[in-house]
Amino acid sequence: MMLPRTGIGIDIHAFAPLDSPAPLWLAGLHWEGERGLSGHSDGDAVAHAAADALFSAAGVGDLGTHFGTDRPEYQGASGVSLLAEAARIVRAAGFEIGNIAVQFVGNRPKFSPRRQEAETTLSAAAGAPVSVSATTSDGLGFPGRSEGITAIATALVVARDGQDTVNHQAAGRGNLEP
Repeated sequence: MMLPRTGIGIDIHAFAPLDSPAPLWLAGLHWEGERGLSGHSDGDAVAHAAADALFSAAGVGDLGTHFGTDRPEYQGASGVSLLAEAARIVRAAGFEIGNIAVQFVGNRPKFSPRRQEAETTLSAAAGAPVSVSATTSDGLGFPGRSEGITAIATALVVARDGQDTVNHQAAGRGNLEP
């Protein structure tokens, strides 16, 4: 019997400097009029945490392994495109994706009015159900001081065709140890 595998991903981004023109991309959506996040790509902490959870569940590295700052082609890349590529890598490694759940922690933006739009966008990118919930940290820590955003995700994957090992070479860069 093949058991599902779970993974955890976390992503943290500081808000860009006040004079930065960086737009805010979060959960695959552009948030007009909100201060953007710093990052190598678009800083979408929700999409990045979801991708990292997929990598963790499949045992194929992490966000830095596949999209790290040493990869100039990913500078400015959208979180949605990174999530879609993460899902492709996980499927190429022999897994089907059951679901992804993400918890966003921050004071802004006000998330609940756009929750359904975000879930639809992220689910389309992952090719699997993605749910997103949001909370504040009651004024504690850097999210509570409005210095940045944290996102924590879990993912569930199941090996295809009874496989119980990961084909690391098919999983992307091919530089992971078997």
